Amino acid sequence: MKIVTGIYGGSFNPIHNGHTTLGKALVKQGLVDELWFLVSPQNPFKVDDKLLCDKDRLRLTRLAIKGRAHLAVCDIEMKLPRPSYMVITLEHLREKYPEREFVLVIGADNWERFPQWYHHDEILQQHRIIIYPRPGYELSNVSANILIANTPLLDISSTVIREQIKAGTYKGEDLAPAVWKEIKKKGYYQ
Repeated sequence: MKIVTGIYGGSFNPIHNGHTTLGKALVKQGLVDELWFLVSPQNPFKVDDKLLCDKDRLRLTRLAIKGRAHLAVCDIEMKLPRPSYMVITLEHLREKYPEREFVLVIGADNWERFPQWYHHDEILQQHRIIIYPRPGYELSNVSANILIANTPLLDISSTVIREQIKAGTYKGEDLAPAVWKEIKKKGYYQ
């Protein structure tokens, strides 16, 4: 029996408690055995975004999940051509880890854009997808291999966190303490 591994891709710029709460909920509900945070070097839909460098976002993600069972960080996209296309990433993961069944985890906001993803039909043919709720997004066009997760609806935004850090008003309430400590120490997002 294969290990069911959720692949939760994102910029994680920075990773926050909404991300980790979702991961823990999916594992606790038995929807996945493990959840891997796939830190993306370049989302094709966000080519103009100002990202913290890859190694720093990976480090913050590792700090956020340190000591949390069944959560891991995946850096495979750092070794693949850019921009990152999920269909290619999943193909590489299947080849590298044949003992695992990879399930794509995306938010309702990404599901709305899913038909625009590179070879989205191939992803649907080869993988199950778990969609989690996002504020302001309704789910439609859900097919048989799609599962809608009953997870907490957390309205936390990395963009808002970055803006508040830059303005000097952020207090760290939506970040793991180790992540907030590292951001302050290194002066990220100033």
